[in-house]
Amino acid sequence: MIRTNTSERGFTQTLVLIVLLLVSISAAVLFFRKPNAESLSTNTTVKNISVTPTPSPTPIAHYEQPVIKNNEAYTIIFIGDSMIDAFGSNFDYLRLDLKKQYPNTVFGLFNYGYGSTSILTLNERLNNDTTYNGKTNEAIFKRALDIIIIGSFGHNPLSNLPLDEGLKKQTEALDSAVLQLVTQRPGTLIVFLADLAPSEKYYGKGVVTLNQEQRSAWVTERKAYIENHINYATSHNIPLINIYKDGMLKGDVNINYINKDDYIHPSSTGLIFMSQEIADFLYKNNILPK
Repeated sequence: MIRTNTSERGFTQTLVLIVLLLVSISAAVLFFRKPNAESLSTNTTVKNISVTPTPSPTPIAHYEQPVIKNNEAYTIIFIGDSMIDAFGSNFDYLRLDLKKQYPNTVFGLFNYGYGSTSILTLNERLNNDTTYNGKTNEAIFKRALDIIIIGSFGHNPLSNLPLDEGLKKQTEALDSAVLQLVTQRPGTLIVFLADLAPSEKYYGKGVVTLNQEQRSAWVTERKAYIENHINYATSHNIPLINIYKDGMLKGDVNINYINKDDYIHPSSTGLIFMSQEIADFLYKNNILPK
C-alpha cells in the first residue's frame, strides 16, 4: 500500500479547486462579453432586415398662386439660358416698359440667364452661388424676391438623350424646382416664360453648318422642349408668358425678332417685343398691385 500524507492531499485538493475556479471565471467572461465589430466574421450575413426607402417628395399638381402685397419696390429674378441672358444685366427695354405701367414703383431686375446651359442646371442656381462671365451670383434661395420668371431652356435641349427621355428629365427638373420654390419661398410668384421659337428656315445659319434636313431636326427638338414647358405651366396652373406663341408669324417665328448674326438669339426688335410682352403680362393680369 502506498501512503499519501495529509499535507500532500491538502495541496492537491487546493490546486484542483483553483483550476476549477479559473475555468469558471473564464467561461463567465466569454459568455457575457459583447462582440465588437472586429470580432465579427467578414462572412456574417444579416438576414430578415427590411429597409423602407425614403419616398420622393410629391410634385405640385396644382399651383396656388400667392397674392403679392402692395409695395414701393419689387424684386424679379429671371432664370434661363442665353435667350434670357440676351436681356442684359440692366434690362434696359423692360425697365422702360415697366416705368410706363408702374411709374411710381422701383424694380430690382436680376438676370440669371446663362448661355449654353440646360434645364438640368436650374437647381444649382436656386441653391448654390454660381459664376457666369466672371460674375458670381448668390444662390437664389439666399435672396428675397417677389417674382421668379423661369425661361424654357428650349434652345439647349438634352440632345444626348432620346427625345422622350429628355422631355421626362425636363419635367422632373421643373417638378423639383416648383416644389422647392413653393416650400422655401411660398410668397414668391412663379411665372414661366416660353422663348421665341427657332426659325424653320434659318436656325443657326452663319454659325452652324446644317443642311435643311438637319435644321428641321434641330428645330423640331427645340420646339418639343419649349412646348413641354408651355404644357407644364398650363397643366399646373402656373402663369405663362407665351412669347413662343405670340412671336409667331404665319406658322414660323417672326424673323424680325431674330438676330441675323446667328439666327438663334433675339434681335433688338425681338428684345423690345419680349420686354413689352412681360410688362403687359404683369399689368394686364394684375400680378402687381396698381
